[in-house]
Amino acid sequence: MSADRAPPPSHPIAALRRHTAARIGLGRAGAGLPTAAHLDFAEAHARARDAVHAGFAAEAIEAELLGTGRAVLRIASAAPDRPTYLRRPDLGRRLGEPAQAALEAAGREGPFDLALIAADGLSAHAANLYAAGVAADVLRLLPGDWRVAPILVASQARVALSDPAGAALKARLVLMLIGERPGLSAADSLGAYLTFAPEPGRTTDADRNCVSNIREGGLPPSLAAPKLARLLTRATALGFSGTRLKDEEDLIEHAAQAALGAAPESR
Repeated sequence: MSADRAPPPSHPIAALRRHTAARIGLGRAGAGLPTAAHLDFAEAHARARDAVHAGFAAEAIEAELLGTGRAVLRIASAAPDRPTYLRRPDLGRRLGEPAQAALEAAGREGPFDLALIAADGLSAHAANLYAAGVAADVLRLLPGDWRVAPILVASQARVALSDPAGAALKARLVLMLIGERPGLSAADSLGAYLTFAPEPGRTTDADRNCVSNIREGGLPPSLAAPKLARLLTRATALGFSGTRLKDEEDLIEHAAQAALGAAPESR
């Protein structure tokens, strides 16, 4: 660049990029993206694809969960392999025949207060990283008199697999920790889905609660576990989950923030 030409100005919101993983302030080169932004996009897309096809460390997760002192069962959906799972979401929502039989046998020891499932979902990478740790932390925070069913490690699973699984175990509540669909800024995000009175064939997700983006770059697992324990305890007390169930601590925090924001105007 010649001495008499000033360098091109940076994007006006580029400074905000250090505060978020969102794809903002990328700039442009003519009608397209700069080379660096294009290469970053390609890398993020490759990571997302890798997460979808990553192997599920079911054995390692089972071993870690056995360290909680609880029984663990490994099950699989009706999807026989990963390609079928990706093409046939309906099969990922149904129990395979061996799993159905195993859960019905375990359910004879019920009823249980909670069934907890660690599942691969669309990002086995996320489940491998966080599912066992979050599950163990949630269990430590629950009331000591709760009856917890054998923990399930589920392969080729969709969220709705928690309905027939929870019903077969005669569980009052089911909590599924599952790898979320990877995005271009997060391929390692774990989701948690809580359902009161699970039953096969549930046609709406309005009766579930979801806590998403559980990962070190999002909602830290250390904060997700207490939140999930609060929701589980409250769902049991109220007898429902879904859109009517709120985390009271979140409501108190939001109210406090609103009050602080309004304070200058009230003086």
